[in-house]
Amino acid sequence: MIGMSTEASYRYTGETDIDLSQLATQVGRVPEQAIIENALQANGVKLADLQGRLYSEKQTGVIIILQGMDTAGKDGLIRHVFTGLNPSGTSVVSFKQPTQVQLDHDFLWRINEALPERGGIRVFNRSQYEDVLISRVHPEMLLHQNLPGVNDLTDVDEAFFQKRYHDLRHFEKYLRHQGFVTIKFFLHLSKEEQTRRFERRIQIPSKNWKFSPSDMQERAFWNDYQTAYQQMLENTATKKNPWYLIPADDKGIARLIVSNILVKRLKDLNPQYPAVSDDERQHLNAILKDLKSGKL
Repeated sequence: MIGMSTEASYRYTGETDIDLSQLATQVGRVPEQAIIENALQANGVKLADLQGRLYSEKQTGVIIILQGMDTAGKDGLIRHVFTGLNPSGTSVVSFKQPTQVQLDHDFLWRINEALPERGGIRVFNRSQYEDVLISRVHPEMLLHQNLPGVNDLTDVDEAFFQKRYHDLRHFEKYLRHQGFVTIKFFLHLSKEEQTRRFERRIQIPSKNWKFSPSDMQERAFWNDYQTAYQQMLENTATKKNPWYLIPADDKGIARLIVSNILVKRLKDLNPQYPAVSDDERQHLNAILKDLKSGKL
């Protein structure tokens, strides 16, 4: 697929440890931009066909998770990869800081509310995995959530996060049993490229609105977030629900890799339009004949 490695090249199943500091954030040989755009358009046609089949079959729901550091390119990827898909069967949910109502429930409650229907595709811009990322870096935030057994910071220990990893893995297993497929992407960005993207947000007036001082505050915890991501990936990747580790320094390449993988994964689902019985076909042909003759 346009010089990109296969889906398996980016798939991580958790069977070995990883070191994000050694994991590539860019590919070696980059095709020309025009080639990338043409490949994305071709994939868009394939995805639209597959989405139509999923929607009409109504047996499988697809959850696409995008995780990554600030400026990793999640919003742009959504715009470029999913353009052309029917909005009646495709939607996006962005998970921000949880509301008090959401905090009054279990940490997966808001995720359950956002799941697609069978036949639908829903993209999660950030996801339930924020609950083992931000809270790893800022454990003090958990002290105000009335969690059982969490009374001070000593209670937010490794055992606490292992339970959450367990719940996340089993939640996806449960969803799979119910006919929902989860496809998870981690957009792996280098700190140097994040620097360049922040600089552009400041230097280009039309991008100023994207910049927030809080982004700089979180950037100070870069190493802590890298550790949190590494632990999350190692503990929540499985053979059935792998993570795809996507080099994200080049936005076009990242979009193309993700779209290639999605085409492969949705093809593997083999969605089909509902079959029409012989009696139904005869009835349809009779209606067609009447339409052509002017009777209807």
